[in-house]
Amino acid sequence: MNTSLANSTRMAWAALRMLLVLTVVTGIIYPLVVTGIGQALFHDKANGSIVKVDGKEVGSKLIGQSWNIEGTDKPDPKWFQPRPSNSNYDPLTTGSSQLSASNPKLVAAVKAAKNQVAAFNGVPESKVPADAVTGSASAIDPDISPAYADIQVKRVAEANGLSLAQVQKLVKDHTTGRALGFMGEPRVNVLELNIALKALAQK
Repeated sequence: MNTSLANSTRMAWAALRMLLVLTVVTGIIYPLVVTGIGQALFHDKANGSIVKVDGKEVGSKLIGQSWNIEGTDKPDPKWFQPRPSNSNYDPLTTGSSQLSASNPKLVAAVKAAKNQVAAFNGVPESKVPADAVTGSASAIDPDISPAYADIQVKRVAEANGLSLAQVQKLVKDHTTGRALGFMGEPRVNVLELNIALKALAQK
């Protein structure tokens, strides 16, 4: 009986020590090491890839945002516009609409969006790319395709009093190619593009 109790006590104490060790290692040491590495080697990314202009935070390179006329839900013609967002770019409520490609509701929404985008940018509907009328899975995609940026160039140039060549160069300069030359698709970060656009328009 005493032997059984002694064994149980030793096992309980061993288990408690293991719990304490693992708590310290996985709950304190490991998070501190990973955080330290992130801050040292990937400081910008580890802190949300925040973008600042004149010392003021204007957004994150990783999170899309709307570019509407102030106080309205209408897109501002002087800015490059992002993809549609099912969450209105709220990072707390991310997610797609979950509608299948054949869902009549989605088909109707895409058709209406294509008409609006075409009219807003003065291009035929056949020129409107898919990402201009469909949201991403996260609903906060910060990038658009070069094709979507291209159909916006004329509108943006006219609204800001710039030449087509100037705005086309902006898009080209802010187009990121495929990772390692073959992964993913070319993309344009809307926030960075609009920041550069503002700087150019103010010259």
